[in-house]
Amino acid sequence: QVRLVESGGGLVQAGGSTRLSCAVSGHTDSLFAAGWFRRAPGKEREFVAFIFWNGGTRFYEDSLEGRFAVSKDNAKNTVDLLMNMLKPEDTAVYYCAVRLEGSTKWATQSRTVDFYDYWGQGTQVTVSS
Repeated sequence: QVRLVESGGGLVQAGGSTRLSCAVSGHTDSLFAAGWFRRAPGKEREFVAFIFWNGGTRFYEDSLEGRFAVSKDNAKNTVDLLMNMLKPEDTAVYYCAVRLEGSTKWATQSRTVDFYDYWGQGTQVTVSS
């Protein structure tokens, strides 16, 4: 069993920055990868970022490249998401997720919610204009 708890977020002014953190506990030794997703009001949950559990390869939803940065803190067992130059359209509930088993199809499937096995409860980020 794996447990994820997101923190950070809140109310941020447009143009500002904030950092989200996802604390991962439980059977973390066998994890394969982690992802961040978000769900804006009235929209489907969408992919934000991906990172291998060993902190290697990482990538982002195309429109977020350059503004968002995902990282992993091995000492704290957290997966962090730094968000810069925030826009009102970034307002959403942000979720982290992890996958247990390795997959050779990670490049194509990791942008989908079904790729992941465990999810956090989400944390709200509201960007004011």
